[in-house]
Amino acid sequence: MLSRVAAAIVNGVLLGLTLVSLFPLVWMASVSFMPPGAASTLPPPLLPRTPTLVNYREIFLRAGMVRSFLNSLLLATGVTVCSLAFNTMAGYAFAKLRFAGRERLFKTLIGALVIPGQVVMMPLFLLLKQMGLVNTYGGVILPAMAGIFGIYLVRQYALTIPDEMLEAARMDGAGELRIFATVVAPLLRPVLASLAIFTFLGCWNDFMWPLIVLTDARLQTLPVALASLAREHVQDSEMMMAGSVVTVLPVLVLFLALQKQYIHCLLLGSVKE
Repeated sequence: MLSRVAAAIVNGVLLGLTLVSLFPLVWMASVSFMPPGAASTLPPPLLPRTPTLVNYREIFLRAGMVRSFLNSLLLATGVTVCSLAFNTMAGYAFAKLRFAGRERLFKTLIGALVIPGQVVMMPLFLLLKQMGLVNTYGGVILPAMAGIFGIYLVRQYALTIPDEMLEAARMDGAGELRIFATVVAPLLRPVLASLAIFTFLGCWNDFMWPLIVLTDARLQTLPVALASLAREHVQDSEMMMAGSVVTVLPVLVLFLALQKQYIHCLLLGSVKE
């Protein structure tokens, strides 16, 4: 009896926390369908009395957000694909390939995690300027092609791959590239799904670096364009909420598509070396 009461209390608390967490998102979506000025009334309505798509039309037609949306989609997809390729290869190398200075180099990378990203923005910007990549898509994609967190995440997961499996493939005459492509990569799918979500989310929501590197308005990403729009339409809460929905929706779709692999990666727990 006590166990049932305890379970009911725990489930009730979790349900309450879930509702509290979801309420801002639900209200954001609700306001985005309200006519202009409806959300400013007191008390503010929870649901639109007359749902309308006028805010989305204003966002994509008058405000010209389509190009910014496509820019963000292109950059986030490009960064995610490049990040998966380079982080996977580097993480596998640190986990299973033996080379001089491997452990020392990996510890140096881990130590670099404590350096704030804002500290390296100026040197990185000057480097990209010398390479002629400022105000180009390459200036956003190149610095994000490999990250320390991604390498660490893949390495820890790759440590669970049995060495005997790799040795058997080598004895069968398979080269390292073939082993990586046919044996290792399929086994890394759960962690790659998690890394894809983290990378896409980070690039999609990134505001500071695209603001610094992309000076041309035609190359602006969605967060930067929304910030510029907010200064012009500070009173248009409904339009801003519509822009927020457009920003959240692609990430939500990606998570729902990869949630099975993501949850599987979380359930594996910690990895012992």
